[in-house]
Amino acid sequence: MARKDGRRPTMRDVAQAAGVSVMTVSRVINNEPTVHPDYIDRVLKAAVQLGFRRNNLARDLRAGRETATIGLVTEDLRNPFYSQLAREIEQVARSHDTLLITGSSEEDPAREQELIVELCHRRVDGLIVVPTASNHVFCRTEIDLGTPMVFLDRKPEGIEADTVLIDNVGGAAAGTERLIARGHRRIAVIGYEQDLYTIAERTRGFRAAMEAAGLEVDESLLRFGAFTTEQAAAEAAALLDGPNPPTGFFCCNNRMTVGVVEELDRRRAEVDIVGFDDIDFGKFLPMPVTLIGYSVEQFGRRAAEMLFRRIRGYRGRPQTSIIRTNLITRGRRASSPAPAVRAGAGEG
Repeated sequence: MARKDGRRPTMRDVAQAAGVSVMTVSRVINNEPTVHPDYIDRVLKAAVQLGFRRNNLARDLRAGRETATIGLVTEDLRNPFYSQLAREIEQVARSHDTLLITGSSEEDPAREQELIVELCHRRVDGLIVVPTASNHVFCRTEIDLGTPMVFLDRKPEGIEADTVLIDNVGGAAAGTERLIARGHRRIAVIGYEQDLYTIAERTRGFRAAMEAAGLEVDESLLRFGAFTTEQAAAEAAALLDGPNPPTGFFCCNNRMTVGVVEELDRRRAEVDIVGFDDIDFGKFLPMPVTLIGYSVEQFGRRAAEMLFRRIRGYRGRPQTSIIRTNLITRGRRASSPAPAVRAGAGEG
């Protein structure tokens, strides 16, 4: 088990727990071939129980590489939204003379855990994580051993930790209210998996706005499971071809918005759209679109500042910081020439 004082265990702690010398521990963790198997077993068991990690930082310092580092584990750095987040976090890290190491989980929980554990083994000073997994209990040991973590965009599951979130419920409610104010009563919702934290919260905001307006939600108009712009376009097409099509769309993130815009533009259909997340090329959209935006700069910087506060020694209870949203209008009239639309900047 980890030390109660929160300090990372040393080779001396492992030696004491295993009943061997520090030299023996050193020989085991460096895989020297002359150690008796019984000693290897005792040392490894003690190391696991204490949460001991070989001190790569000390090794690097001996090699003359004295560099503080933090890690960022995100979904997919190919997405411009996450690239921008990384840039903002890196700027804060640079102001603290710290390097940023990034890794993509590719929305694979196993890969996410592998990255987090590996970065902790490399003794980063702290981690910022955009969570994919549904269970983050494994992070508790690393946090207790002295690696602070801040979670970004979604809440971690199974532990309490500093978190930075977007006002998903409030933003979605405001966007839905905009559609209702324009006279829409049959509003479709298109998004990723409904169980995903951000999608669930945005759907909750949609439902709250409909209920506040005294409107019933037609469950047949709620479509989840679209992950690409093409899938979002296909869902929009199916709804528009139905016997009682929607007159407005609420899209849960940028990819859904882009897909629906492409389908409406293909049909030259006049249907209102509200989408969560701003889009870099929004001014080129072929029709007016209301987007629920927020400051990506503030989002990334807030997470980095919370992390460095922990690194500097803050030991208060975990906090949750909420980034506000605002409604913005992008796009131009469909009659104006516009380039082809592809996936955009934000991602929930």
